[in-house]
Parts: sequence; C-alpha cells; structure tokens
Amino acid sequence: MSPTLSGKGKESGTARILGSGASGVAELLVFHPVDTVAKRLMSNKAKVSFSTLAPIIFRDQATAPLGRKLLSLFPGLGYAAGYKVSQRIYKFGGQPWFNDIITRNYKDAFTRTFGERKGKMMMQATAGSLTGIGEVVLLPLDALKIKRQVNPEAFRGRGVIRIFLEEGTTLYRGWGWTMARNAPGSFALFGASAATKEALGVTDYSKATWTQNFVASIAGAVASITIAAPLDVVKTRIQNANFEHKVPGVTVVKDLLRNEGPAGFFKGLTPKILVVGPKLVFSYTLAQSLIPLFGKYV
Repeated sequence: MSPTLSGKGKESGTARILGSGASGVAELLVFHPVDTVAKRLMSNKAKVSFSTLAPIIFRDQATAPLGRKLLSLFPGLGYAAGYKVSQRIYKFGGQPWFNDIITRNYKDAFTRTFGERKGKMMMQATAGSLTGIGEVVLLPLDALKIKRQVNPEAFRGRGVIRIFLEEGTTLYRGWGWTMARNAPGSFALFGASAATKEALGVTDYSKATWTQNFVASIAGAVASITIAAPLDVVKTRIQNANFEHKVPGVTVVKDLLRNEGPAGFFKGLTPKILVVGPKLVFSYTLAQSLIPLFGKYV
C-alpha cells in the first residue's frame, strides 16, 4: 500500500519525490530479477515442467555458471529503472492526491452511500483505481522493460531514443488492457489494505504500526495481483511481441484459451504473490523513512 503522504503536509514535494524515487530504485535492485522470472513464465506458451524451467527462466544462460545466470535476470535494467522510479513517484504521490480531491468534494456522498467507515475505505479504493488508470501514461517505459526482459531481439541494436522516434504510438500498444487491469487491481490494493486496517482497529491509517502495515499490505497486494492476473497476462503478451507485429488482445485471449486453457491466465502468479509481502513492506517502510528524512533538508 502506498504511504499516505498527504497527511499533515510537513514534507515538501521535493522530499516526496526524492524519498519515493529512492524507494523505487532500491526496490528495483532487489526485486527486478523476480519480476523478470514472472514475466518470462507469463510469456511462455508451452507447458512448464521441471526440465523446461531453467531454459524458460534463464534463456540462453540456462547452462552457464551461477553468476552469469543471475546476471541474465537483469535485462532491461535501464528501462526498468525509468519505469519503476516514475511509477513509485506517481503512485506514492498520486493516490493521496486523488484521495484528497475525493474527500474534499465527495466525502458526504460516499458517507451517505456506504457509511462513515466503509465510505472512507471506498474513497481510498476509488482514489487507488483512478491512480491506476492514470498510470497508463507510463506504458511506453513498461513496454520497453517487458520487451527487454522477454524479447530482446525486438531491439536489434536500436537505442531508446531511436525506438521512441520510430515506434511512436506503438509503444502504447495494449493501453486499453492496461487500464482494464489497473482499475480493479489498484482498487483492490488500496481497498483491501484499508479494509484490513479497519479490521485491525486502525482509524488513522497514517498511524498504523509496522505490523499493521505489513498485514494490510499483504492482504491488499495479494487481492490486487490475483484479481488483475488474467488481464496482466494478456497485456504482457501484447507488449512483448515484435514492434512490427500487432497482436489484438482478443486474439491473445482466444489463443490462450485454446492452447493453454483457463489456467494460462494465471501463469506467473505464484512468483508474484511470493514476493508481494517483502516487496511492499520494503518499499513502504523505505519510503516512509526517507521522505521525512529528506524533508529535514529540502
């Protein structure tokens, strides 16, 4: 769950950017390899067995020494850094900003409809959903990161500036599926996190203890990733195709159902869920620690 950065307004915008950005960089270095494994499993269209697992995960480094195997899990780190840092800055600052707008203008409507406690949770969830939809502006960086992870031949030696100039709107391929994934996913993330804190007796979310944040983050992220998993698989396969090869989402869905069955929609889910707890606790704790620290100097 994103830290509530809009609380008392003590930290400057610069402190929030620096703190959340540093959190994104640290999270990237720790969890980028796991994300690579998940993306490669989701992009794999053949049946997965113990004997085929290494070639799927490590590609041409499957038989290489351990060090080279591990390094092979860091493809597209530059694109990933641009995406992750931008995403964390946007998400950590965006959700509280949307929540402030909703609270200021529609609090009474939410309270009348859902009651005071549930209304507060619904405002958090709705703000998260709006943040997730707006995240589509970062799609080009996400697309480049995914292609570099699972389809590096699509680059053919081209640099990022040349790719942006040549491909243009192609980098927004799958934008509709991305918004369709982000809206319910972010709604579940912030909504389940808020609901869990309410169940734990927390009334002021910004004053939750480390343990309460940990439990709430696990509940929210597991709900979010599970709900968004089918659309995430479709989005990933649309994005990792070669630039010149446009694959409609409906075609991806039909092929997936025909060749892999409904279970194919949940490929890569287990690695993501396994890393959700430490990933969110790590980024949440680091951001909450760094933002006040930077606030003392900027």
